[in-house]
Amino acid sequence: MKAVMYGAGNIGRGFIGMLFSASGYEVTFIDVAENLIDALNREKKYPVRIVSNEGFEDIEVEHISAVNGNHTGAAAEAIAEADIMATAVGVNILKYIVPNLAAGIRSRMEKGGGPLNIIICENLIDADKLLAKLIKAELTETEQLWFDKNIGLAEASIGRMVPVQTEEMKAGNPLRICVEPYDFLPVDKAAFKGEMPKIKNMVPFEPFDFYIKRKLYVHNMGHAVCAYLGLYTHRDYIFEAIDDADIQSIVQNAMLESAIALTHKYHMPTEDLVRHFQNLLYRFTNRALKDTCRRVGADPRRKLSPADRLTGASLLCLEGSISPVFISIGTAAAVYEYIRENSLPQSAEQAGMVLEDVCALEKGHPLYDYVLPVYQLFLDGVSIREIRRFAEGLREKGQKAVI
Repeated sequence: MKAVMYGAGNIGRGFIGMLFSASGYEVTFIDVAENLIDALNREKKYPVRIVSNEGFEDIEVEHISAVNGNHTGAAAEAIAEADIMATAVGVNILKYIVPNLAAGIRSRMEKGGGPLNIIICENLIDADKLLAKLIKAELTETEQLWFDKNIGLAEASIGRMVPVQTEEMKAGNPLRICVEPYDFLPVDKAAFKGEMPKIKNMVPFEPFDFYIKRKLYVHNMGHAVCAYLGLYTHRDYIFEAIDDADIQSIVQNAMLESAIALTHKYHMPTEDLVRHFQNLLYRFTNRALKDTCRRVGADPRRKLSPADRLTGASLLCLEGSISPVFISIGTAAAVYEYIRENSLPQSAEQAGMVLEDVCALEKGHPLYDYVLPVYQLFLDGVSIREIRRFAEGLREKGQKAVI
């Protein structure tokens, strides 16, 4: 059995490629980093180190090879012959791999190949719809009909946390990837064409929109709130930030706000979501992972966009008549960081412009009343403890109680 993993980065090697290999597939990675491609082809294996506060475990991922994505013919051939495939290249790179995907699908059709399911491991809502639109734009009408019948684009919820790999983590082997123990892969059950592939720890789920929103609005949102508060308090690592009792309280309350909103929308048990975010809080304490606030808080513009983790979670709360008091602390911290990164003047007026231009909120939107007062506290250099007390005061004065 053959699998193609498009993207040989942290998630590609540290999670999906590893699961493919453990499931009995020969794994071909497609990437454009020549040194990495050469090393994978030379070694035919690579190590994954699973790290926790209790120690680490090393696993060898074997039966692998690599293809240069700049060579369309070779990439298309690998795709045409695959039994299963996944992408993990990053949202902004998806459009660049589409010609190779289209060429591989065309070759597969010409050879009389069967259905191919592509697991999309990108942190983007409706990534399947975007990728389908991009690929079909490269195909003829006949090829599009074949695509609709035979190509399954299955969104996945990537929960495993994989930090930027330092030289210390590589421990002398440039192919080594350090990851956390969590290794479950929820996927969109309804999207698969033909027989469901057997992949270790893959969890088919329907309706999958709930899982996508849970990942983005609980996990990613809580992670981002922790990161931006960590940056504000000059912490380097996520585990340092979450070790602060006030930051932990804010993150926990923010995730609970989002969890309650999700239970209202999808009619899921609140208890399951509470257990989920409590487990996340524990996972954030993983000191050995050495995940940085700078990495998790990178690209605040995207994370403040209207459907993403901060603004999107707040809007979901408002939709369910839940006050996003604590999520708004993270949003204000992200606005503060965005303004700082872009060397703009830190002012309430500038923050309002960010809410309008980046978050796509109309002037006077209810979120202004949540975010701007907290932003002013950051502007005044107020401590996280006082910000937490301020949020608790809002709740006591009539906002809907959460904890």
